[in-house]
Amino acid sequence: MHSTDPVPLRVMRLPHGEGLPLPAYATSGAAGMDVVSAEDVTIAPGARYAVATGLAVAIPHGFEIQVRPRSGLALKHGITVPNAPGTIDSDYRGEVKAILINHGTEPFEIRRGDRVAQLVVAPVVLGSWMEVAELNATARGEGGFGSTGGVVSLGN
Repeated sequence: MHSTDPVPLRVMRLPHGEGLPLPAYATSGAAGMDVVSAEDVTIAPGARYAVATGLAVAIPHGFEIQVRPRSGLALKHGITVPNAPGTIDSDYRGEVKAILINHGTEPFEIRRGDRVAQLVVAPVVLGSWMEVAELNATARGEGGFGSTGGVVSLGN
């Protein structure tokens, strides 16, 4: 079980973000906060664009903010986050932007104030490498890329 206490996030509204809502959870069970665009932009089919949010944040050490697609935009229009989830590190102090790509067949218009992505606050666990001469055996072994089955067109 994890804590349900909110993680305090310091946010600075940039001049072009004035008048826009701060990222917010749409429902009590939502994992991500909807974030809105601080600009008008049209993304052509196949194009990518870093959409300004008008916000800069200070994330506590030991956390990150993940930038994730909005499922409705992905399903209905083919708009997604190409590096999903994008990561905002705790030491970054620049403007939060949502990198979007248009996988649809039509240009996609974004207007200032439109919800464009979700922000998920997540803990970060640091790893350390331990070089070894061999790895322990598992039932799966070196099987990858479809080796566990479940896709009819792959023959398994």
